[in-house]
Amino acid sequence: MTDVTTTHDGHVAVVEVHRPPANFFDRDVLAAIADAGERATTDGARAIVLCSEGRHFCAGAQLADATGDLDPRASAAKVYEQAERIFRLEVPVVAAVQGAAVGGGLGLACAADFRVASTSSRFEANFARLGFHCGFALSLSLPRIVGATRAQQMLLTGRRVDGEEAAAIGLADRLTAPLGERAGAVELAHEIAGAAPLAVRSMRATARADLLARLRATLDHELDEQERLWQTEDAATGVTASLERRDPTFVGR
Repeated sequence: MTDVTTTHDGHVAVVEVHRPPANFFDRDVLAAIADAGERATTDGARAIVLCSEGRHFCAGAQLADATGDLDPRASAAKVYEQAERIFRLEVPVVAAVQGAAVGGGLGLACAADFRVASTSSRFEANFARLGFHCGFALSLSLPRIVGATRAQQMLLTGRRVDGEEAAAIGLADRLTAPLGERAGAVELAHEIAGAAPLAVRSMRATARADLLARLRATLDHELDEQERLWQTEDAATGVTASLERRDPTFVGR
């Protein structure tokens, strides 16, 4: 089986990532998601469900691979090129978030128009706990979803937000029982697909115009800051601590 598959349920396309249990992504996985979304739109899909096989929606980029990369900026730039394509898909996207959406995985969830979670879901912008700047345009998308103050709290502390809190602050648009995330996302997607498709696309384009206008500059700025901070002692400490599943001790250099 390939890393990303597409099935169709009427006018709803279900795009599924197959890298269980944590569904870490790389450039190729994001490109496959973007390709699948673009093909589905061409084939007549009016809404897309983005989901993952396994326990977790997405735990972000694979840190174990990134630590040995000889040119992390170039690799990250390729990842963000594909992230931008996902943001620019032309029909509404509903993310079914089971388990964890962490780091870049949270960014992927926030690239969607809506998120359906359960009481067992959790969302975490863990970048400050890793020692570097957030990415995947989270500095732009997250404040649009939960407001500037809540977004800053999530980004600056790296704390975990459970499904119930996510629903309360608007990060999750619907809350289901555990294992019901995908069915809930498909249900919402069908509600969207049942509306007039030209009107849906038109209103969505209006609503996302400012986001898309600022997207490239935001990704470039995040990458500049990431490259600068990747070279610090704190970043080395944070990544190592994460891989070893222990708390980091940062020194500010």
